[in-house]
Amino acid sequence: MTEPGADPLRDDAIFHLAMPDDWVAAFATGEYAMSTRGRTLAEEGFIHASTRRQIEATANRFYADVDQLVLLTIDPRRVAADIRWEPPAPGLDELFPHIYGPLPIGAVVLTNAWMRSIDESGAAWRLADLR
Repeated sequence: MTEPGADPLRDDAIFHLAMPDDWVAAFATGEYAMSTRGRTLAEEGFIHASTRRQIEATANRFYADVDQLVLLTIDPRRVAADIRWEPPAPGLDELFPHIYGPLPIGAVVLTNAWMRSIDESGAAWRLADLR
């Protein structure tokens, strides 16, 4: 439930999929500065993030060949940089949160090690596997 006067696009948790080594490296500076897999904030201009509803599809589309990720739960109120809701490509209507600056590790309120599932239906990222 959203508090009266709160902006749900700014106040609800957002999420980022991090490679484990990239997340560990953030502790050396206190800031996470990877945009997406293999691309830094400096190269991309922003950090890709997702809503809870978008996480699973994002993981399956961009990390299908990876076995482990760290799911970062971000409190947007703790992020000083602008967070803009934008489509991932021209002509698409779905909006994703993009963080236009470094992510302070203090804005990450929860981390989950997430392992890709392998079962009779194949290998995939499934939120239900997070415990």
